[in-house]
Amino acid sequence: MIRFRQYACRWTLAVLTWFILSTPAEAIIARTLKLSKQDVADLIRIEQHLNTSRTVRARILQVASDGSYAEGMLHIQRPGRMRLEYDPPNPTMIIADGINLIYVDRELEHATAVLLQLTSAELILREDLSLSSEDLLVTGFSRSPGVIRISLVHAKDPLEGRVMMVFSDKPLELRKWIVTDAQGIKTTVSLLGPEFGIKLDPNLFEFEMHDPLEESN
Repeated sequence: MIRFRQYACRWTLAVLTWFILSTPAEAIIARTLKLSKQDVADLIRIEQHLNTSRTVRARILQVASDGSYAEGMLHIQRPGRMRLEYDPPNPTMIIADGINLIYVDRELEHATAVLLQLTSAELILREDLSLSSEDLLVTGFSRSPGVIRISLVHAKDPLEGRVMMVFSDKPLELRKWIVTDAQGIKTTVSLLGPEFGIKLDPNLFEFEMHDPLEESN
């Protein structure tokens, strides 16, 4: 189960918000990164895009530098709910039900639950996301024609890994993220045909620990 958990954690979708530079922490970040007024304006646009998109549905394509490859379906409903279901032959499914993050091995019919607040997924599933909090720290910002990239780390443990988010510019949409873990393995997750702000079936985020997974087979 540890193997599946390590593999599944690489999906981590990093999202963030950016408020107008009014706090000391944000001012320090701006000076460190030498952000221009246009950069700040783009970050504000990204905040608005992410915070108004309370739900997301997308096919995903996941490729890692260790050679692993997977496709699947991702559903997110903030706050607290997520379902990531990989296509066969990968048996892994991950469900956040608002309290727990549940790792499911559909092949072994086994599930393990961890408190959501103890996982990195809590950062992207919380109701309110703010760069001015103590959780996230932006370490990079770049722009190329039609593309905006942002890099960030967990502020309390920056060595545990980093995330780069990639957005299309016009229209502004999250397109992919690249996670580099503490071992240096890079995992790229691309969103295929993402739909934002749609209504999702609440049953997607329910799972009974004693369920024999009959519905998933």
